[in-house]
Amino acid sequence: MIDFPAWLAAHVPAPARHPGLAVAALGSAQTLGRGGFALTSPAFAAGEELDGSFTATEEDAVAPPLEWSAPPPGSQELVVIVEDASATNPEPLCHWLVWGLAGQRGKLLEGEVPPRTGKNAFGNSEWLPPDPPEGETRHYLFQVFATDLPLVLMPGAGRAELLASLQGTITACAVLHATFTGSMDEDADWEDDDL
Repeated sequence: MIDFPAWLAAHVPAPARHPGLAVAALGSAQTLGRGGFALTSPAFAAGEELDGSFTATEEDAVAPPLEWSAPPPGSQELVVIVEDASATNPEPLCHWLVWGLAGQRGKLLEGEVPPRTGKNAFGNSEWLPPDPPEGETRHYLFQVFATDLPLVLMPGAGRAELLASLQGTITACAVLHATFTGSMDEDADWEDDDL
């Protein structure tokens, strides 16, 4: 695997430095946090553990709420990508692909249905709740990208298609890190070591 970009390392804790992250491929030292562009959540602070309501420990889990500041002038659209940054595969496990968000300050409410979604690692166009093995802590990176052109990607596209369509269009990007430790839950819908 390739090395993790030095410009990104200061913003991502060591256990979450997967070199295949979308932000490592699409971002740069110039675009990360450009103009104060930032991603936050009212549900957790950077580095905190996700509440169970956003994970596979609850049957009706939903995506956490997210908020972002205004991107640089000229930004046409925003894209959100959430990945398991502690995955051992060449590509991080994709939990959420969202686009079609207005290129301005905004937010996604808890459980809100985004304008357009792509296929997660399970091939579903929805939030894939984290489900790490019991006792194992995983690191999740929420990434937001501002683009200088509106995407012409159809809903249901996959991660590779989305990343390819974003190449060379990024005006700014921001990241937000969260963790989750797996617990024994007989009611979970699935058991998978890669979530």
